[in-house]
This record gives sequence, structure tokens and C-alpha cells, in this order.
Amino acid sequence: MRVFVTGVTGQVGSEIVSELNRRGAERVRGPVLDVVAPEESVLDITDRDGLLAAIGTVQPEVIIHPAAWTAVDACEAVPDRAYLINSLGTRNIAEAARLVGAHVCYLSTDYVFDGTSPRPYLEWDDPNPLSVYGRSKLGGERELDDGHTIVRTAWVNGRSGANMVKTVLRLAEGGGPLRFVDDQRGSPTSAADLASRVIDLSLGKHPGIFHVTNQGATSWYGFARLVVAAAGMDPAMVEPVTTAELTPPRPAPRPANSVLDNAALRLAGWSLLPSWEQAITELVAELTS
Repeated sequence: MRVFVTGVTGQVGSEIVSELNRRGAERVRGPVLDVVAPEESVLDITDRDGLLAAIGTVQPEVIIHPAAWTAVDACEAVPDRAYLINSLGTRNIAEAARLVGAHVCYLSTDYVFDGTSPRPYLEWDDPNPLSVYGRSKLGGERELDDGHTIVRTAWVNGRSGANMVKTVLRLAEGGGPLRFVDDQRGSPTSAADLASRVIDLSLGKHPGIFHVTNQGATSWYGFARLVVAAAGMDPAMVEPVTTAELTPPRPAPRPANSVLDNAALRLAGWSLLPSWEQAITELVAELTS
């Protein structure tokens, strides 16, 4: 099975490529894999003609598409770039897949919801994004044909790229105090755990929307306290604030409730990812070893 991956230098894309190569080498959990993973300097998803030519040459059976512009606040300042990459770029991926008969798995986000729900969001809840980033990612979802896979996730942290685990560790080196909001809740997710389940869904060509996160929920305040404690420092250096108290205020509105119920996986009998505490503790140990 030939698998084409976008966004391979990102924290999720890099983990997807690593796990695909591992499975291919070990020939475990599925078919023999031929992984094609061009870096962004070689593959520009906003270049329709170039992308169609590349996909037409490779002839993949599956396209895994995590490439995105995820700078949430920057998207507010340059909305055209957000829609160009996240929406129109995904339109190009969908068109290329149509030409070669490939199955697409597109990575989306909790930001497609407005965060006002009193409960975790189901795959069948109506989106209502608050930010340009969320609207552009929802635009990407709507470009896919029926039968493809959409994986929504949240609060991703991994070994590569910038993320909140690395930010907390860097700030904690200064000794605090660190102030993190306690009125935004979500499910912190390991990029490695996410990548493994994305591959399962992609290679199996499972259609529809799936929410995939590590289990459990916390606030950014609770998240930062666990990261600091896992690094062997005093979590008391972390102090709670409200979103309204952030100085300066963030340009992009954040959903207050970003918790995603992994209902489609759960109801279909899939095993769910480990707890966010376990995943983040293991990541901190790896980053600080």
C-alpha cells in the first residue's frame, strides 16, 4: 500500500511518518507500506498544478493530510493565508485524491466548535467556530468527498515542533510564577498516540468523522501544573488566571470547552488512547532526559 503524507515536518506529520516507517519495517498491523513523505519545501499544497502532478506520479492508495497553518492568533491577522492553506489546500488534496482514487484522512481541530456546550463535543454536534483558524479548518473538512476520514483532535504536544509542554518547561526554568488560564478546558493529546490511531483509521479507510484525543480533561492551569511536577519542579509556581485577565489579550477567541468525546471510536468498539496525564508525563520524561 502506497501512502502519501503531507505536513511531514510538523509535530503530528513527523510522528505519522515515523510510525508508518516502523510498521513498514516490522510488517506489523497491516499491509506492506510504501511511504512517500515530501517536505513542504518540495510539496506546496497550495500549488494546485504541482500537487496534482505529484499525486498523479506517485499514485497513492491513501493520503494522510495533517498539513495546516496552525498559528491560531496569526490566522486572525492574515485570514487569506489561513484559508489558502487550510481550506483551498485541502480542496487541492481532495481533487488530487479523486483523480487517482485515493482515500484521504484529514486532520482537523477542536476549534471548529464554539466551546459553549456543557458537555464534551460529539462527532455529530454542529460546528460553530469562533476564530479564523477554526473556520478555515472547517472549510477544509467541507472540501472532502463522502467516504473519506476526518480526525479532529485537540491540544497536541509532541517531540518535534513548538507546543505547550515545551513552553511550560522553558518558562519553568525561570522559577515562576507562571500564570495559565483555568477557564479553558480540553484534552491534551500526545502527537505519537494520535499518529498511531490516525494511521489505523487511514489504512483501514474508515469513513466519517472521528474525535481522537487522550482521555480525560483539564484546564491549561492543570496542564501546566502536571508538566512542572513531571519535570521534578514545584507545581505551586503555577498560578490560575481567567482568560479575561490575560495581558495582552489573545487576538483569536478560544473555545472555553474544547473537550472532544471520542464517541465514534468508543461506540464502534475501538480501544481509546491512554489518559492525558500518562501521555504528557511520558513526553516530559522524554524531553527532559
